[in-house]
Amino acid sequence: MEIERKFLIPKLPEHLEDYPHTHIWQGYLCARPTIRIRKEGEMYILTYKGKGMMAREETNLPLTPRSFQHLAEKIDGIPIEKTRYRIPLDPYTIELDVFEGQHEGVWMAEVEFPSVEAALEFIPPAWFGPEVTHDHRYHNVWMAGL
Repeated sequence: MEIERKFLIPKLPEHLEDYPHTHIWQGYLCARPTIRIRKEGEMYILTYKGKGMMAREETNLPLTPRSFQHLAEKIDGIPIEKTRYRIPLDPYTIELDVFEGQHEGVWMAEVEFPSVEAALEFIPPAWFGPEVTHDHRYHNVWMAGL
């Protein structure tokens, strides 16, 4: 189960390059249900996501580079490219995505939680902008054009 909230970021934090980060390339094979492939660093992953906005089923399976490449040729819409920065916020981690390509200039933070209750109790830091958890336009599958 994935439980997360999403927020737009109006201004990037200073010294962002000091945080651990990786480049992500992802594409979608299907929107409903959501089936995604992702290359993150040297990891290749196939992901199934169920219905929902803040809480939903998520299953990740490893792919070989060859399998990933084969599937990448079959994606619908446009690929999503972004750099993901991991910023600690005790007891959580902010995953700050800086989008590239067609979505350059979009900066979005995601925070994952162990329960829906924890998600609802979360008070975002002052540097976060508006919450977009329930706005489908900020789900990557929609941003891919599906």
